[in-house]
Amino acid sequence: MLQTEKQYVQWQENETLRNALWLSESNHMPPARIVLVDDTTTADDAYRLACEGTSLLWRGDFHNARQLLQALGRRIDRTNERSELRKIKKAANKSAKSKTESDSVNSKEIPNLFHQQRQLQAQRSRILSRLLLELDASYVSQLRRAPDVSAACTEAFGAIDEPCVLSFRDMQGALGAAGWREKGVPIDRLGLSIFPHYGVFAPTRHEYVQLLLDAPLPAIHDVAYDIGTGTGLLAIILAQRGVPQVIATDLNPRSLACASENFTRLEFTNVQLQQADLYPTDAPLANLIVCNPPWVPAKPSSSLEYAVYDAKSTMLRGVLQGAKQHLAEQGELWLIMSDLAEHLQLRTRDELLRLFADAGLAVKYRLDTQPKHGRSQDDTDPLHVARSAEITSLWCLTLI
Repeated sequence: MLQTEKQYVQWQENETLRNALWLSESNHMPPARIVLVDDTTTADDAYRLACEGTSLLWRGDFHNARQLLQALGRRIDRTNERSELRKIKKAANKSAKSKTESDSVNSKEIPNLFHQQRQLQAQRSRILSRLLLELDASYVSQLRRAPDVSAACTEAFGAIDEPCVLSFRDMQGALGAAGWREKGVPIDRLGLSIFPHYGVFAPTRHEYVQLLLDAPLPAIHDVAYDIGTGTGLLAIILAQRGVPQVIATDLNPRSLACASENFTRLEFTNVQLQQADLYPTDAPLANLIVCNPPWVPAKPSSSLEYAVYDAKSTMLRGVLQGAKQHLAEQGELWLIMSDLAEHLQLRTRDELLRLFADAGLAVKYRLDTQPKHGRSQDDTDPLHVARSAEITSLWCLTLI
């Protein structure tokens, strides 16, 4: 999320020291070195400067800045293709005479490949984030052919009354989020759309929706919790299925605002929102708790990645350990989990089952589905072996 305390960035322009409010969605520190670049700057020069740690403040045509960003991305990709990753990717995807041999090669390489990919992705993000844009108060751009970004940036970053500098990528993210917020993400199985906000993970993968529709509700289901509600999708499913009282929690104010807007759009009056770290306070015991925690036990590097990566399985452990204090006697915890972490060798199935047992929970049943998203079908992805084997499950857990 954006920093709460104001920070400012400085640069020299026309023999004058300039400064502006610094905005960074990833909480990056204000850049120490800034040079001015424009339409005459070559992509090779820009790439060299960015790799050296110099930030580039754009002073040319707006659309040319977008083209420069794409050119930087291509140069990063070409460099990565020449790196050690290329060797590992070939080893992971090469054909073997027997499936057993192929699986053995892939199994050995996958953990290293996952961590190298994440490092390269983080490096790519840092380099691309060095192309900067200056906006006047109320997010007005003075660049030639610049679109009106005021509404999108205000929704994403809040109102400001002074000039600011931010990465071109953060501005693009704000525009993209404004598009999602306007058109929504259709959830075909529910016959409705969800409208994500900036900084809230969009439910573009929703194969688990059918699992939540297929799972039989507990005999008594008058109170349910949705832990870490995000856009509010799981709470909406429970409300649609007739749960009289749904309490949805999240710690992120952006998620709470997003979920609230979705509940209002759909006119659900039986859903309550509460800002909480996991479980609600001053709430009745739940007959049903649902949670779709981050699936991969690794450290997130941006606000959006908190929906995917859960360092040391902290959220998962918290949800499991808290269930005993918040479930009614015959209540159920529905945990939506992918086994991708197991295929990446970041967590074993035995370790997951031990987490359940240590929390005093037993498996009542499990529903499975195979993801159909594009990355699971892409055999050029170096992690295709893991992704193609992925299964998403609804674990129904009860108190021992």
